[in-house]
Amino acid sequence: MGPFDAFLTMRGVKTLPVRMERHCDNAEGLAQFLEERDEVSRVIYPGLQSFPQHEIARRQMRRFGGIVTFEMKDGLEAAKKLLENVKLFSIAESLGGTESLIEHPGLMTHAALSPERREQVGITDGLVRISVGIEAYEDLKNDLEQAFAALK
Repeated sequence: MGPFDAFLTMRGVKTLPVRMERHCDNAEGLAQFLEERDEVSRVIYPGLQSFPQHEIARRQMRRFGGIVTFEMKDGLEAAKKLLENVKLFSIAESLGGTESLIEHPGLMTHAALSPERREQVGITDGLVRISVGIEAYEDLKNDLEQAFAALK
């Protein structure tokens, strides 16, 4: 690691706990919000009671992270339209940083897999993944709400 990289690492470590708290707060809120949406068939987030291994996660984790995955009831077209209509979330294939990102694994990170293999590993056409950033929670929620409204 070069000196400047070391400097950036040391600077970033100072605010890591505050950033992680905000990531987790926002992700937990959005997971709950998404679970209540009619357009969503399931939400995958270890902090939700509906998560199959929630009790294990609760014992092993202090917080549940900033990644939320959900499945659109109406599949691929609904997922694509949702991604086309977000304004605050950036479409990207990364776990991100402080900015919120959204992606469609079947078309992006796992596009090289055959449709059959994606289905085997749970990457359905309606699957959407968000890496929740540290923006204001209400702004993130409002962005998803307006993107859902565009589906109608």
